[in-house]
Amino acid sequence: MPSRRKFIKSSTIALSATSLLPYTALPNKIVKNESTKKELLEMGMAGYSFVNYSLEQTITMMNRIAVNNLSLKDFHLPLDSNQEKINEVLSKFKSGSINIYATGVIYMKSEAEVDRAFAYTQKVGVSLLVGVPTYELLAYTEKKVKEYNIRIAIHNHGPEDKLYPGPKDVYDRISKMDKRMGLCLDIGHAVRAGANLEKVVTDYADRLFDLHIKDVDAAKADGKAIELGRGVIDFPAFIKALRTINYQGKCSIEFEKDMKDALPGMAESAGYLRGVMS
Repeated sequence: MPSRRKFIKSSTIALSATSLLPYTALPNKIVKNESTKKELLEMGMAGYSFVNYSLEQTITMMNRIAVNNLSLKDFHLPLDSNQEKINEVLSKFKSGSINIYATGVIYMKSEAEVDRAFAYTQKVGVSLLVGVPTYELLAYTEKKVKEYNIRIAIHNHGPEDKLYPGPKDVYDRISKMDKRMGLCLDIGHAVRAGANLEKVVTDYADRLFDLHIKDVDAAKADGKAIELGRGVIDFPAFIKALRTINYQGKCSIEFEKDMKDALPGMAESAGYLRGVMS
């Protein structure tokens, strides 16, 4: 398996050349170099990574690591916000060159909470809700998916989660439901729950809507979050599997180590993931 150092080095080279690669200069015109239109996976950040940071700090940190897609958490925009407040927050993110592509993770334990989550997501103006409805609410959630035409990506949370410990626990309950009922695969929690990531990607490709990318130091229940590439996950094999299924969603880093001093680890993780992808 290629070394971590090689990936980080290749990522650095790629970043330094970003402004040069897409265009080839010719006399009196600039022509786009189509050969550089390589199939690339798109990075993002899961909002929980910024639980200890303000909206403004979040924007600054994301710009520092050059990642501009964010799944919006309610600590930056409460679920009961009116449209004026929503527009204000979205304007701040837009001014900071941050694209809000989804809401969540949003937990739902009643029909009223399902209603609120879908109404909130519609007001934010995105078509993907990362959420965790209880088993009893899945049929009602499916009804709202149809009503709002908003996809839901149900998040797995590891061995200690009584609802959805692994991705199979999600898939088995939604596989015969509306095609807009899918999975937000948290790869760190999935590995802690004993899942084979490449098999998960292949087997559940039709329902794989979003990814929360983290590494863990052990493939067991008590495995701890760590910078990408320093743990047990085989990222080259995982990325290869995503390319095989032509994955179209975001690859969002969810950084959960040193969460009150997260920027160094986020930057290292983003650089590593870019290196693997390239």
